[in-house]
Amino acid sequence: MTVMVLMMTVLVDNSQAGNDNRRGTAGATELLINPWARSSSWGGVNTACTRGIDAFFSNIAGLSFVEKREFVYTNTMLYGGRSGLRSGASINSFGFAIRLGDASVLGAYVMAMGVGDLPITTVDSPEPGSNGTFSPSLMNLNVAFAYSFTNAIHGGGNIKVITESTDNVSATGVAIDAGIQYQTGENDELKFGISLKNIGPAISFGGTGMSFTVTNAAGNNMTVEYRNAEMELPTCLNIGGSYDFYFEKWNQKLTVAANFTSNAFLRDIFGVGAEYSVLDRFHVRGAYLYQTDIFDGDKRTTANSGLHLGASVDIPFKTDGPQLSIDYSYRTAVNLRGTHAVGATFKF
Repeated sequence: MTVMVLMMTVLVDNSQAGNDNRRGTAGATELLINPWARSSSWGGVNTACTRGIDAFFSNIAGLSFVEKREFVYTNTMLYGGRSGLRSGASINSFGFAIRLGDASVLGAYVMAMGVGDLPITTVDSPEPGSNGTFSPSLMNLNVAFAYSFTNAIHGGGNIKVITESTDNVSATGVAIDAGIQYQTGENDELKFGISLKNIGPAISFGGTGMSFTVTNAAGNNMTVEYRNAEMELPTCLNIGGSYDFYFEKWNQKLTVAANFTSNAFLRDIFGVGAEYSVLDRFHVRGAYLYQTDIFDGDKRTTANSGLHLGASVDIPFKTDGPQLSIDYSYRTAVNLRGTHAVGATFKF
């Protein structure tokens, strides 16, 4: 565990987190969007206490808590989504995990993001609607392995393949995530977590859309390609902790969590959140994420206003048998409609 922490610290130092000159220059920033309904209502502050497939975003070490098999689907309507008129962006995510033994879990998930139909405009025909439309798509494929070293220490790693494309331009990249979790206390109520995400080589776009044909002085046609700049991946480091308060009546539990996110290409984020559950069946959550100048309209660098809310209902089919969970989350935004996510988790 010590080796992993030291490695993560060195890597994030090399990423120059907090450098103003680097903000907004990363590529594949969809990797920073939480595609899961349950954990997005936490705002991602559950680095220490995330469990199951939701751990793919917050801290991959939490995948080690899958009991048998788990399947999750979530649909996210980003800033209003296709029906929101303000944004055509929507995300569909599918994840599956299976326990391989007493200590290991294997998981995979795919996130497919579309931004709707956008008008094609050219220098000669700049008016939208006269040249048809195009539909960019973004997809991430993930395969992860998590392992419980002891009852207190859990770790995991994730390999992801990133693709972004339109009809004639595309980019492909590869990245890895790593994370650890530590829990202690009579009921494992105190938890700590650290995760490093999106470590990989720079990506760049290519394809026929990056070239054009010109006629030289001799009357010959020539194909000229644009010079493409490489884009670094949006590396980030999460450090978090949580504590569970148990109440005997109705099997109540209150979990409070805090998290710090060090972004290499965005402003750092401080977050706090809480989850209250009754009978281990009904859950409500809320979180708030703070960035520098988030209240200043002239200096704000994010559309998100910081507040995250959500709820879940767990429906068991029989004792110690299959269970279905329905999850919902809402993320507030400035000058845009909020982001809604609805998901279902099936454990069997």
